[in-house]
Amino acid sequence: MRRTYWGYIFILPWVLLYAAFGLYPFVLSFYLTFFDYSFVAPQNRAFVGFGNWAQGLLDPLFWRSLFNIIYNQTIFIFLKNGLGLLTAALVFRVRHGGGFFRTVFFMPVLTSTIVLTTIFGYLASPTGPIQSLLVNLGLLSEPVFWTFSTWLPMPVLAIMNSWKWFGISFVILLAGLYSIDPQTYEAAAIDGASGWQQFRFISLPQLGSQIFFLLVIDVINGLQMFTEVFAMFGVSGGANHQALTPVLYIYDNAFSRANIGYASTLGLLLALVIALLTVLQFRFGKEE
Repeated sequence: MRRTYWGYIFILPWVLLYAAFGLYPFVLSFYLTFFDYSFVAPQNRAFVGFGNWAQGLLDPLFWRSLFNIIYNQTIFIFLKNGLGLLTAALVFRVRHGGGFFRTVFFMPVLTSTIVLTTIFGYLASPTGPIQSLLVNLGLLSEPVFWTFSTWLPMPVLAIMNSWKWFGISFVILLAGLYSIDPQTYEAAAIDGASGWQQFRFISLPQLGSQIFFLLVIDVINGLQMFTEVFAMFGVSGGANHQALTPVLYIYDNAFSRANIGYASTLGLLLALVIALLTVLQFRFGKEE
């Protein structure tokens, strides 16, 4: 301790912030799961034992929100990482102007989510240019009110988010491509391997760590999706909860219904789901 006390002094601000805004809220949330508690009338707090946990496990809306987000993320992860891999492979081959393309492809990441949902909501609306073009081309018989559809909101949101976030996958996968020894490609070319064969048998296997990292992060972040749905569908996630997400449902219970005890329970249930999926990914993913 005497030799390293300066190190402890330098990390002390982070430790204090983490204790105040990480550990304390977590412990308090777990404590509140055993109570019927509202911040509107805190004096009426009542002990309910495991009642909130039983209600959460049997809550159809909570499981509907989980199904919605899994449906969304299945499409989003495929599109985002597929587009990121394609652009990374193309830019990797560019000999001039690579910096320009890296900047252009990463710029959507910097776009405000609220601005994006506003613009995209207009573009994809029944009177917007996208549907008008599809109708003129004969691909649609009439405009579609997709925000009121049962199955369309999640795929449309996945497409919008894929455009916004594919730059993250692009940068990480491009860095992975640059880390591969160029002599490997030279040896393969001498042996007569085509560009596709080099990509399939050299690039993809050696990008395994980057792809695994992106999958883990995408699952964790996806299960916490909130802003896009809140901006476009409101706190209920649509008239029939067709776009309801777990975090939106937790927000609704905490602040619209002032049911902090039950919202804390749902938050911890979501944390358990995220932890379980992450463990499964590590169990069946890369061993390194």
